[in-house]
Amino acid sequence: MKYRKLGNSGLSVSNLVLGTMGFGTETEEKDAFVILDAFFEAGGNGIDTSDVYGKGASEELLGHWRASRPRDVTDRAVTLTKGRYGTGPDVNDVGTSRRHLHRSLDTSLRRLKVETIDLYQLHGWDPLTPVEETIAFLDAATRSGKIHYVGLSNFTGWQMQLFLSTAKAMGAPMPVTLQQQYSLIYREIEYEVIPAALHNSVGLLPWSPLAAGFLSGKYVRGSDTSDGRLTSDNPMVQHQAKQLHDNDQKWATLDAVRQAAERIGATPSQVALAWVMARPSVTAPIIGARTMKQLRDNLVAADLVLDADVIATLDKVSAPTPEDYPYGRFGALQRERYVDSSEQALREL
Repeated sequence: MKYRKLGNSGLSVSNLVLGTMGFGTETEEKDAFVILDAFFEAGGNGIDTSDVYGKGASEELLGHWRASRPRDVTDRAVTLTKGRYGTGPDVNDVGTSRRHLHRSLDTSLRRLKVETIDLYQLHGWDPLTPVEETIAFLDAATRSGKIHYVGLSNFTGWQMQLFLSTAKAMGAPMPVTLQQQYSLIYREIEYEVIPAALHNSVGLLPWSPLAAGFLSGKYVRGSDTSDGRLTSDNPMVQHQAKQLHDNDQKWATLDAVRQAAERIGATPSQVALAWVMARPSVTAPIIGARTMKQLRDNLVAADLVLDADVIATLDKVSAPTPEDYPYGRFGALQRERYVDSSEQALREL
């Protein structure tokens, strides 16, 4: 396992972070404890959860694990959780208002059995709450010792930049990470989000780096996928499955991943994870292991470095293909400063 700084902070995190969305629901406590122990024995230290995973079951399970393990193990843990989505029936039990985040944060601290959250992430953008209100709360929570660092999740490029610029203007702690969907199958964040992250030294924590198991290599086009993760009733997974149906480029990408894996003696999952880890701005992808077999396979990727020609092949076959302005070739020409900005280049389009 390797370690990287958590964005523009002084905190080190393993280059694979363990996602625990299914802990307490899909994976029962006994099995989850085995996975957590193995992850830490392998050198991992980052654990990601949220106050809405399993309606709090994931955080509760992690709290039980922490209470049952020696301090020399649990003190190594870098705890990541999130707040923003609905946690109750009341109209104010959602969003990034001071009231909701205050309740959510205190509940997460209690469930996780910690005094401080290492990385507290806003789980999504809130169009109704002024960013100044949210930032003021996070600043106060940091000063009081409840939060070490602030992160964002599921923000667009302009939303992240607004949040960062406002925090800087207010003299408040600036977010150090962004948790976002990113994989060889979903690269659209390269248009706006990753450039903004690089500009601000924000570290990326990609979720679903295997595209809900699609890049594990277990699926074959036209075959039955009823036994896989893509059949989950999770709305996010259902959305991914719908996008994969009959998409020529995504199946071609999977074929290229399989070929690369066979060539270097790795598994498709390991190749896909290694590609993500090598991308600009990425701190650590979040792996969601439901079994020990999956965990062991994914952990190998922590030390796998792909050759330049393998990366180039994967980059080409999976490249996002915007068809029109402001992206695509025409859109790019509007931003070029030198050769390609000529009128002749525009005519050639």
